[in-house]
Amino acid sequence: MSQLFLVGPMGVGKTTIGKKVAKRLGVEFRDTDKLIIASHGPISEIFETHGESIFRDYETEVLLQQADFEGVVSTGGGIVLRPANYEFLTSRPVVYLSTGGKQMKTRMLSSKKRPLLKNGYQDWVEIYEQRKPLYEGVNSKEISIDNRSLSSVADECVDFFRSSQNA
Repeated sequence: MSQLFLVGPMGVGKTTIGKKVAKRLGVEFRDTDKLIIASHGPISEIFETHGESIFRDYETEVLLQQADFEGVVSTGGGIVLRPANYEFLTSRPVVYLSTGGKQMKTRMLSSKKRPLLKNGYQDWVEIYEQRKPLYEGVNSKEISIDNRSLSSVADECVDFFRSSQNA
């Protein structure tokens, strides 16, 4: 099956990189957050109205719907929190986009409303530290985004995708 999942912390560039990878490979791109928004409305409103647990239910539903999808899938930062999602991802080709976090402070200032970042960058650091072992547990390949252009990261993802298809 020709698919690639991108995981990593919020704001690391999964969507932007995923679009570049899909374009270079000539395959379709999907973003789990965008699929949730299309079906259920803005994520911040889901959190406010229904709570994080319902959002995570939607996230699991959308992820499992990608089982037979052929292309590149960018996932939300918390996708690895649910055991069903974690198990699903461990059986798929997954690139973990990692970071030391230095450039994330700037990205978080310019990012759209994120319900889990009420205290800004400090919340991002705490969430990333909690989730990091989960990202490491599901990944087939870890690629650092630090001090690199998004294009060079996308190139490395493309190389991984192609090598995983030949394995």
